[in-house]
Amino acid sequence: MYDVVLLTLGSERDAPGGACGSGGCCGAAPQEEAGPADACATDGTTADACAPADGATADGRCDTPRVPVLACADALTARGARVETVTARSDAEIDEVLARFDGPPRPDGLTWPDPDSKARLVVASASDAQLRAVVRRLVRRYAPPPSRRPDDLPGNRTVPDLPPIGVLPLDPARSTTHRDLAAQLGLPRDPAAVAAAVLDGTPRRLDLLRNDGGSVTLDGALVGAADDNGRPLHWRGRVEVDDAVLSNGDDPLLACAIGNAGGYARLDDVALLGNPDPTDGLVEVAVAVPVVTRSALGRKRVRLEVRRARGRAVAVLPREGKVPFLDDGAEGELSRKRSWWTEPGAWAVWAS
Repeated sequence: MYDVVLLTLGSERDAPGGACGSGGCCGAAPQEEAGPADACATDGTTADACAPADGATADGRCDTPRVPVLACADALTARGARVETVTARSDAEIDEVLARFDGPPRPDGLTWPDPDSKARLVVASASDAQLRAVVRRLVRRYAPPPSRRPDDLPGNRTVPDLPPIGVLPLDPARSTTHRDLAAQLGLPRDPAAVAAAVLDGTPRRLDLLRNDGGSVTLDGALVGAADDNGRPLHWRGRVEVDDAVLSNGDDPLLACAIGNAGGYARLDDVALLGNPDPTDGLVEVAVAVPVVTRSALGRKRVRLEVRRARGRAVAVLPREGKVPFLDDGAEGELSRKRSWWTEPGAWAVWAS
């Protein structure tokens, strides 16, 4: 029999005196260094995973889980699992849930996940940013400091195998209007099917991007700005992938896409990334550069040149002030060099 925790992320908006957007959700810093504030996606989805029709009280607190959460809990219970639903409104509350997946004490004193745990974690996710917030706390919990790197840690990783996560998407429309990570991976969206995957499925290990800002990326990031009409604006920055330089900082860039998966593979009708694969141990990066050419008659034309590279790590250094970016749907600004690197197979989802 499995013990299953069905975790939903809440926000400071659910607590007295708190507001999502006034300094970050769940006590996190805004913009570049985000925690559960990652769940404040730019599409208007906050970390609050409940709606008034699904049991919210008049003061905005979520006292009753959303219908998909209840349906998944019922399906798990019907199969004999012991189920607990938890709404976490802070990093500390997320950490309390994740502590249940700790392994036995190690001689080196490190906190390590239990590979033989009979517990299961299901994250009810209204956005990829919410899922990222949980994985980010897993990394914070289990990544050993460099000075205490153990011999049983894979040589190409800084974190051990993280516990698999069952993903319960809370917005079915995202499977068509926006291909979230669950849709890209072909994960089930029906609560009963999610329950079956968690109890009967197998872990599907996926690559993870860590960055030097202290966060993680599951799907990808898009660096660039747009005007009020949504048209991309030029910016300049140095973009390196391993030893390849896609831009030395002199070219005007429209966008830089960093892909672990394919969520940012396209910019409008322009294909930026080729075929990013979250299981190949590599990150795919592309920059879009407007290039002016002249026709035989001397007329100026602008074409978009896309430069691509694949590797283990990417670094982006803005040359002129701050550049906005989206990372797994979470909004931020880059004002200094930011590096992402691949952790092959570091995290996992329950798949049928």
